[in-house]
Amino acid sequence: MPALTPTAPTVRLPRSLCRHPVLCPAADSTDREAAAVLVAHPEQGWSLLCNGLIVFEDTGDLLPDGRVIAPHRPV
Repeated sequence: MPALTPTAPTVRLPRSLCRHPVLCPAADSTDREAAAVLVAHPEQGWSLLCNGLIVFEDTGDLLPDGRVIAPHRPV
């Protein structure tokens, strides 16, 4: 597999799956859920985003390092 070389001043995170011309937000940023969906399993209630984040339909998240973000539904 060839090594990735950045073509823009922004450097990709090593674990990022993002291959878009405009990079998606990192999994540890506050706007992490704005990343593009790579795999969607609505029948199971989850989706994998290109930053490695798994989002669940109950609005909870699983970060790539295994940390859990509790559901954050609007009140």
